[in-house]
Amino acid sequence: MEERHAFGVTRGPLRSRLEAKERDPSTERSKFLELMVELKRLEVGSFENNCYILICSRTRECVIIDPAAEAERILEETRGTEVTYILITHGHMDHIGALEEVQAATRAPVAIHEQDARALRQKPDLFLRGGQTLETGDISLKVLHTPGHSPGAVCFLTGKILFSGDTIFPDGPGNTAIPRADYQEILRSIHSQIFTLPDDTIIYPGHGLETTVGREKKTSFYPLPGNAGRRT
Repeated sequence: MEERHAFGVTRGPLRSRLEAKERDPSTERSKFLELMVELKRLEVGSFENNCYILICSRTRECVIIDPAAEAERILEETRGTEVTYILITHGHMDHIGALEEVQAATRAPVAIHEQDARALRQKPDLFLRGGQTLETGDISLKVLHTPGHSPGAVCFLTGKILFSGDTIFPDGPGNTAIPRADYQEILRSIHSQIFTLPDDTIIYPGHGLETTVGREKKTSFYPLPGNAGRRT
């Protein structure tokens, strides 16, 4: 399955707008530029993972998020672009199955949080950290460290678009009944890092369809940390 969304124009099932702020340091004035950004979502592999390709329409630079499987298909969808980063939300094998082949073809730097880097066969080019900002063309991606599903789980935020990996899905947090996962920690991450975002922020998870922050906040699947026992 492949879906494409062009943010800033009407195309596909969603309509949204990404804005970038330019600041004049001498006057502290700011103006907003409306950006045309193309997002491709590829459902790949036997676990039906979402691999995302985010493209700056002006420069044709892009990032690949979670090259999970089907490397040839991912590479075909990046044709005509320059891959500036390969970003990994966490180090589980179903999210990195095509990493080595995609990296060899694109020679793009690989970025992952240090606490999940041991999952990779080769040392990454960049260790991600919470609060860090990555740039590709006119797109800025902020790294949110959201441990719980894994110690080094991260999300990527640009405008009101969040790529959440396996931290949050429609109707619930990611799986914590696995080694090195922690239910209380994933709830802390969601409440402190994700539920503080605007309600209309769109969440693109590592599997399945998108949701929004506001929708998830209205459900009962996210008790406050400390008010819920260990979930199995």
